[in-house]
Amino acid sequence: MAFTPLPLKAGPSFGSKGSAMGPRIQPPIPQGAPPPPKAPRGVRVEERIGIQAPAAVIWEVLADLPRWHEWNPTYPKAEGELRIHSVLNLTLALPGEEPEEIRPKVLDWVPNEQLLWELKALRGLVRTTRYIEIDPLAEASCVVDNGEIFGGLMGPSLGRKMGKVVQRGFRAMNEALKARAEAIWAERRGA
Repeated sequence: MAFTPLPLKAGPSFGSKGSAMGPRIQPPIPQGAPPPPKAPRGVRVEERIGIQAPAAVIWEVLADLPRWHEWNPTYPKAEGELRIHSVLNLTLALPGEEPEEIRPKVLDWVPNEQLLWELKALRGLVRTTRYIEIDPLAEASCVVDNGEIFGGLMGPSLGRKMGKVVQRGFRAMNEALKARAEAIWAERRGA
């Protein structure tokens, strides 16, 4: 499936499909200003899940990279700092595949909203843009989009070939994120 650029969510990202209130509307571009950055093109693989917890709690779980090994089956090892242009050290463990070490570069992050990173392979012939977006629906209810866009010369064919495996990995990560965030939220509400 080809990727159609979506409205920008924050900065140079490629963002949101909107919330329960409808799609986000971009302000007009001032006369003489450069156009906004274009969304990455390629094959998109995405998995969405509803989580009964506030965006801040979900973000707290996502932003705590050193503890990903406690809950995240898709990235059982994560090191680094959420800072634009920083490089993360991750172990990617997709279902049925051998785990591999990857070193993506953080492109953007917005607390309680999104995390975006890029990975290049085969001398740039494969470029992936990985995103996790949190869209609040209510005070303690969100939809999390967990996806990746496979671009570059060889990226779309890799995305089509690996799409189902990648999607299963995202589904497992989403379910684990849901369990972790909802447990934290339930504990805080009961306290």
